Amino acid sequence: MDELTYIFPNDTHPWWSIMIVLYPYITGLVAGAFVVSALYHVWEVKALKPVARLALVTALCFCACATMPLLLHLHHPERAFNIMITPNTNSAMAGFGFIYNVYLLLLIVEVWLEFRPDIIGLAGKPGRLQWLYKTLALGDGEVTEQSRVYDEKVIGWLALIGIPAACILHGYVGFLFGAVKANPWWSTALMPVVFLISAVVSGIAALILLYVFICWRRGISCDAECIKSMSRYLWISLTVAVTLELLEVIHMAYEGGSEWHVIQILLTEKLKFSYIQLQLLIGSLIPFLLLLLAMSPKLYDGFRTFLSSVAAMLVLVQVFAMRWNVVIGGQLFSRSFRGFTEYHPSLYGPEGLIAAVCVMIAPFVVLYIACQLLPVWPQSELTTTDDGDAPAANGSDAAMAV
Repeated sequence: MDELTYIFPNDTHPWWSIMIVLYPYITGLVAGAFVVSALYHVWEVKALKPVARLALVTALCFCACATMPLLLHLHHPERAFNIMITPNTNSAMAGFGFIYNVYLLLLIVEVWLEFRPDIIGLAGKPGRLQWLYKTLALGDGEVTEQSRVYDEKVIGWLALIGIPAACILHGYVGFLFGAVKANPWWSTALMPVVFLISAVVSGIAALILLYVFICWRRGISCDAECIKSMSRYLWISLTVAVTLELLEVIHMAYEGGSEWHVIQILLTEKLKFSYIQLQLLIGSLIPFLLLLLAMSPKLYDGFRTFLSSVAAMLVLVQVFAMRWNVVIGGQLFSRSFRGFTEYHPSLYGPEGLIAAVCVMIAPFVVLYIACQLLPVWPQSELTTTDDGDAPAANGSDAAMAV
């Protein structure tokens, strides 16, 4: 028998499917989008003002859909409530339920405070949705200058508290993988940090694409400083993320433990396309160079936007490939370290490709609805179009059309 053919019976197929790949991917977008919002509200990065509201609403909408992959993977989603009914403080899995609920509540409160003046204003205007805005106003019918100052302070504090909450929410995912001692591809101290930094990468990249797409849909010029600032933060976070990912592999190779031979085959053969070509070359090296060029001060604004958009798109592919290589790749070799299996996702079923596509579309549908109800795109920020004309915005037009 060949030395790389023995597989334990319980390792013949991966137990965690594409849904477990999507879960950290979606939660990563939540954490990354919130960090952009926090940069504006806490550190007062004025260049990010055009996307501050968009980042906050995006984080809330994606957070609302973050549990969908897990529920589909459970097959009995109603059992998820057992975490709250019979809590187990010693369970890392159960801990997610509490972390998620606290973070979701924080986002809801912060979004409400941010849009409170707009909600109250819309509640006073007749229309089909007046009842909804009156409900969202929670009986408040007036916004004073003093109350708004107080709201801004609370928003700042919530954003400050939300930063470690976002880190815990996504760092815990890496912690779960890193805690599996029997799997050397997962069990590293860098795993929580890698997941967290890559989450910031994916969130910033998603916001760049959303902002550019929305500006194009509305016929509005993208704010050059905003694009440049997001590109800068994306380049920094991408550099850190890729460096940590490579350090992790280099450290394993330098140690040369008994498990390295199987990991080496995993990366160079089984995951050759998704890891070497997709994650490292297409998703890391090319965006690194494009973002470096996009940060040039003498670059034409339209070309900078194009370079940043292409880089952001490739970065999202890179992060998804990273999630795939960790979640699925870590299940392709047996604990015997002498055999490999394969994973071919089905097309149908609760964990099939069609369901996965629907899960990825769901947050964008929720975001579209939220942007129709809330003026994510304030009229004061509807600057000018490429031909110099100022677009009109009133009523429902004040809500961003995604």
